Amino acid sequence: MTSAPGKEPGKDGPVQDAGSLSRAGDLFQLLRDGQARTRAELALTTGLARSTVASRIDALMNSGLVGPAGEASSSGGRPPSRFAFNPAARVVLAVDVGATHVIVAVTDLGGKVLAERRLAQEVADGPDVVLGRVVAAGRELLAEADRNPEDLAGIGIGLPGPVEHDTGRPIKPPIMPGWDGFDVVRYMQRSMPVPVLVDNDVNIMALGERTAYWPDHDNLLFIKIATGIGAGIISSGELQRGANGTAGDLGHVRVPRGDEVLCRCGNYGCLEALASGPAIARQLQAQGLVASNGGDVLRLVAEGNLQAIQALRQAGRDVGDVLATVVNLLNPSMIVIGGSVGEAGEHLVAGIREVVYRRSLPLATSHLRIGISMAGDQAAILGASQMVTQHVLSPAVIEATLQATG
Repeated sequence: MTSAPGKEPGKDGPVQDAGSLSRAGDLFQLLRDGQARTRAELALTTGLARSTVASRIDALMNSGLVGPAGEASSSGGRPPSRFAFNPAARVVLAVDVGATHVIVAVTDLGGKVLAERRLAQEVADGPDVVLGRVVAAGRELLAEADRNPEDLAGIGIGLPGPVEHDTGRPIKPPIMPGWDGFDVVRYMQRSMPVPVLVDNDVNIMALGERTAYWPDHDNLLFIKIATGIGAGIISSGELQRGANGTAGDLGHVRVPRGDEVLCRCGNYGCLEALASGPAIARQLQAQGLVASNGGDVLRLVAEGNLQAIQALRQAGRDVGDVLATVVNLLNPSMIVIGGSVGEAGEHLVAGIREVVYRRSLPLATSHLRIGISMAGDQAAILGASQMVTQHVLSPAVIEATLQATG
């Protein structure tokens, strides 16, 4: 792994070891923050010879990843030119596949959404149908954004089930019939021959939320509450997927209150069977209310229905029962509640706070914040884009790209 970029001593930190910045791909990491720098500033920061810096910058300029960014003030003579990362050089196709929807977007390398399409689509219709629509929408969006297929740097896809990240294959996803073991990467690359990265949707939501709104929080949990319940775990700044890609599957953790409640997984008392959108709707149906999904629950809450408000608050307490243990175990500084039910559920979040702050250790909650997602339904798109850019802008990939085009 490349060392963190160093800086000028006495000003921004220590000088970076020149040996670790000998390649253009490594030097490029210094420019990814968007700050414009001159060749002389880069040479001072890295300890590299100015001629070495100049050749690296020329290669990056030729690739389009770095562009001119004005001139610095002159102390005499011609003003030196500044250079900065150019996020518009390439684009990413970011895809959020949910249980009943698909969102496809084209973003630049900085995560800015250039074009977007939202489709009503059941994931249960199978991978050929769903991914076929993704490919068609992706081509249309590239044209809409006035970009060529050659501008596409990679594709990031979030799926609503466990994913083996190294291969991009879904592994026994409970709500995705026909997807188990399906080669998503190969399917996409038949139409778009670029790097394809696939992950669980909650993982990429955590990545997107943190990148866009909480970059200073290295220990963050993203909790998605919708048709199912899951968590994206960022610990010490890194997304944690676990040994088989199932880290964060909170939905099937047992809740003491649910001994008699059967979950679709076959066990009793799972959190998802008590606190997901459909589960709350079933509870309200039993009380004589018309509710078939999480949207109906939120509508009833918005109308001031006391039974719906109480049910949502109790769902929050059930989620809090599980999260109290997680907080003691992982000690996050930020818990973000998202998903179609979580984003709109102030009463649900109040229930979560009530239990977490009561049941977790005081030291673990002394600086803990619990809030609703700020990225909203853009979290997965932002995360899918970020997942791809982390890969395609890594030192090794940049270096390989420059050598291939040099």
